[in-house]
Amino acid sequence: MGKHRVKPNYRRRLLRLPDLDHCKRAVLNSLGSPASRRVYEYAIDQFIAWYCSEPRLAFNRIVVVRYRMHLESRGLAANTINQQLAAVRRLAHEAADAGLLSPELAAGISRVRGVKQLGFRSGNWLSPAQSTEVLQGAAGESMRAKRDFAMLALLFGCGFRRSELVGLELDEIQLRQGHWAVVDLIGKGGHIRTVPVPEWVKAALDQWIAAAKITDGRIFRAVARTGKVWGRGISQNVVWYVVRTCCERVGLERIAPHDLRRTCAKLCHDSGGELEQIQFLLGACLGADNRTLSRVQAEPGQSGKRSFHPEDWHAVTRSEVSSCCGERF
Repeated sequence: MGKHRVKPNYRRRLLRLPDLDHCKRAVLNSLGSPASRRVYEYAIDQFIAWYCSEPRLAFNRIVVVRYRMHLESRGLAANTINQQLAAVRRLAHEAADAGLLSPELAAGISRVRGVKQLGFRSGNWLSPAQSTEVLQGAAGESMRAKRDFAMLALLFGCGFRRSELVGLELDEIQLRQGHWAVVDLIGKGGHIRTVPVPEWVKAALDQWIAAAKITDGRIFRAVARTGKVWGRGISQNVVWYVVRTCCERVGLERIAPHDLRRTCAKLCHDSGGELEQIQFLLGACLGADNRTLSRVQAEPGQSGKRSFHPEDWHAVTRSEVSSCCGERF
């Protein structure tokens, strides 16, 4: 009788570029949020570029630990490193489910710890005087100035995210119980909320809508240098450009659109708003947003609380807006 042959172990340890692309598509298809897909796609692309830079590199726990050390050497923040490691873990799980990687190696990759985060960054926010200066610098009679002022008004007065601002459509703004509001706004993570719109923000929107002759679809469109409105929407990069340009006009550097969201929360709290009301306004459902609101609440401000009406949910007072925008408001 012949010797009993032991069946060889064909466990995969090395993933080629087609295998990584297949796992990447599986990861992106499993995500429902467009923002999550964009972040995970960028993180996976960064890992694949690093992984393929060294030949014959196995996909295991030691390699992922080396990749974490590579991210730390770049001086990235702890949140950024942990976010990219989460995408790599997801990639390993999808590879194991597809039979491209052994379950033992995928389990080892999932045990790679992230970077410990010591404290939280406070972020930036603007004072009422700075908010007024930004709005005053953005106001104008040109078509692009009217669009930029309306975008800043929504960021200051309603605390919109970039994705919520560029995806805002005309039929979402409705009159409810005598007050204008953005009804059933789908925010981050698919959470739905209704955002009250102050009168001065609605007036800025009406001026832009009337000048651009928008009758349906998305409110904000691209504006050419000649003042012609074209297209069916804008990208989130336009929001970045508008905020950065308008803030640099008044001497404010390194201001992001999310800083205006923090400004809305901070100034609403200083005006007497309770934390629960501000959370409902911003749709703060994640830990990072709740930590930001907690820091805002801890800032020294007005100790006395008063009744808080939705019309008070704006970053600057009505008199300041009227003075910087003229008789239009």
